[in-house]
Amino acid sequence: MNATQSSRFILKLSCPDRAGIVHAVTGVLLEQGANILTSAQHGDADHQRFFMRIEFDCGQPREVSALREAFAPLAQRLDMDWTLVDATRKTRVLLMVSKLGHCLNDLLFRVRTQHLAIEIPAIVSNHRDFYQLAASHDIPFHHLPLLNASEAQKAAQEARIRELIAEQQIDLVVLARYMQILSPALCRELQGRVINIHHSFLPSFKGARPYHQAHERGVKLIGATAHYVTSDLDEGPIIEQDVARIDHSMTPDQLVAMGRDVECVTLARAIQWHAEHRVLLNGHRTVVFR
Repeated sequence: MNATQSSRFILKLSCPDRAGIVHAVTGVLLEQGANILTSAQHGDADHQRFFMRIEFDCGQPREVSALREAFAPLAQRLDMDWTLVDATRKTRVLLMVSKLGHCLNDLLFRVRTQHLAIEIPAIVSNHRDFYQLAASHDIPFHHLPLLNASEAQKAAQEARIRELIAEQQIDLVVLARYMQILSPALCRELQGRVINIHHSFLPSFKGARPYHQAHERGVKLIGATAHYVTSDLDEGPIIEQDVARIDHSMTPDQLVAMGRDVECVTLARAIQWHAEHRVLLNGHRTVVFR
């Protein structure tokens, strides 16, 4: 439990849909002296499930643990999946990268210029390419190589990643073009807490040089997909996607450059929405209150 005090909080929840949920939730908040600042809700008719996000102000500093305790009986009665957090606390993000640094560089710049309200206490890479970039932002760089990709080495590397997550109190792991597959065990442990970014050509153009493959096929749209990581490779719940139009005059290298720009923007949006507690899991899909 977080013992620090704040006056602004965010509650997000999902539960089986039924009459009176909004009335019950807002009633508990009213009893706690809360003034609702923003509220968004969605009912999934296909699965009979209700989703809600509320940002509220209590007017005076409160401990988030006390508010959680007050809300817990209602949450249990309505069978809710829910979180209640301090709205002023920044999400702590572990960035992981390999040899393509465009997303890493973009995220570091957004944080430095205060366009992305997260904290980055560590960067992990299986290569040394970006240690100087990390140093220029005063962020510790952890080189965790996978020289022979053996099962033992993979397990040892992921053990160190787990240690970093615990030591740095990491809330979210971002694979900013990290070109290694996380083990099923780690995916399960970090469910809903790992975001990946990749081009949107999957599954049509797999493997190496996807933009060159797309160029050969004469595609007219390129794009990117940001999603939560699961043990099903590149098939986790999608948070955000974006596209850019292209035409016959463009070279494969131009497609690559445009694609990287789209990847940067798409990943940044997904991280921002997660950090602002706007994303709720809905089975294989997400609900995003923008």
